[in-house]
Amino acid sequence: MKTAITSPDAPAALGPYSQGIRKAPFVYFAGQIPLDPKSGNLIEGDAAAQTRQALENLSALLHAAGLGFEHVVKTTVFLADLADFAAMNGVYAEYFAAPYPARSTIQVAALPKAARVEIEAVAIAD
Repeated sequence: MKTAITSPDAPAALGPYSQGIRKAPFVYFAGQIPLDPKSGNLIEGDAAAQTRQALENLSALLHAAGLGFEHVVKTTVFLADLADFAAMNGVYAEYFAAPYPARSTIQVAALPKAARVEIEAVAIAD
């Protein structure tokens, strides 16, 4: 059985998908873009500010699942421009501690709502 993970402190899904799904022992979190959870609007700011908001959205979902960043084992970061890698990486390092999750970072042609960054994650609830 799988269970949906939701939080009012993270943006609502923009389509027919769940914010997160728990299928023990894994919890899969949909990609988080830098939307303000209250307004649903993309926040203003550079890649660092957008990364921070995306990670705050992920934090709300982790919390809703009874987890924290220490439970994350894999992330995928989607960037609209790889030139933003250093800015994203600097903020990312504030949220994760060693041993860091495995990570892939990919440049994409575009992201929803013209975001600069999207971050998805897989966690283990142990």
